Amino acid sequence: MSRVLLTGAAGFIGSHIRRQLLERGHDVVAVDGMIPAAHGPDAQAPDGVQVSNLRTADIDSMLDGVDVVCHQAAMVGAGVDARDAPDYAADNDLVTARLLAAMYRGGCARLVLASSMVVYGDGTYTDAVGAAVDPPARTTEALEAGHFERYLADGTPAQWALTPESAPIAPRSYYAASKAAQEAFAKAWTLETGGSVTALRYHNVYGPHMPRDTPYAGVAAIFRSQLENGQAPTVFEDGGQMRDFIHVDDIARANVAAIENTPPGFDAFNVCSGHPITIGEVAHELCRSIDGPEPVTTGRFRPGDVRHIVADPAHARETLGFTAQITPADGIREFATAPLRD
Repeated sequence: MSRVLLTGAAGFIGSHIRRQLLERGHDVVAVDGMIPAAHGPDAQAPDGVQVSNLRTADIDSMLDGVDVVCHQAAMVGAGVDARDAPDYAADNDLVTARLLAAMYRGGCARLVLASSMVVYGDGTYTDAVGAAVDPPARTTEALEAGHFERYLADGTPAQWALTPESAPIAPRSYYAASKAAQEAFAKAWTLETGGSVTALRYHNVYGPHMPRDTPYAGVAAIFRSQLENGQAPTVFEDGGQMRDFIHVDDIARANVAAIENTPPGFDAFNVCSGHPITIGEVAHELCRSIDGPEPVTTGRFRPGDVRHIVADPAHARETLGFTAQITPADGIREFATAPLRD
């Protein structure tokens, strides 16, 4: 049994991690800032969760007797506009730096860090014979004309490929930049202190008690909210964007595996289902599960969106012993009627 400091313990992912840790007999020090963007205004913390703003809180006192920190607290999602940038830097990067400093002072040498697939930027592509390529970025003109793929010099679409952890770090949003910076701070800390950091790069997470449709929510929750309001889910581009959707219970299992077997030094892992699926297929599966209206493919696009990003699950399987147990086909059917968080 370990004593675990779990930040973000009242959040969508943190609450599932807390439950699984307690079920396995771990002693959990649960902390959450209860920020309105994640929990809504005036939300009350669950029993046993200490309310602390980690930007300013006394983190040293939280680390008494702690063996490992599981850091889930973060500002997530695409955000609204550039005015969100200071909050991403403060809630994600400043807080992580303060946490690492407190761990150094307190002699706590193990950290499990919630990271994200967004650090990879545009993902991985090959040509028709499987050779790695870096096709030109999509232009606004091409997107407006309905050409959503990334294209090779001869005009043929590049093929998506599984992205390994060794892929370049190339963030394309404020959130992505903050997650890349978290990893960089954590890696520097391991080099200086000899501590261990396991960075878990989550892919598209969904599941019960996911936040509803907000600028910080995932696409699965947006589709669910539209269906609950009697609206057809609106799918951007042509719906062919390839992703990996992973159930929140599997995310929690990956964290428990990392907590119980933290590799030495700094290491990063894709946390994914291993079953790629398109955004359009997710929308259709949700609609079929509740006999709802068919999705509407709008052709609209958002500048900066990534066309395809799909993870290679091999490293997590081989090093952490983690393999997702819930396929998107099963999980999305369950998610169609699962409760959401206001």
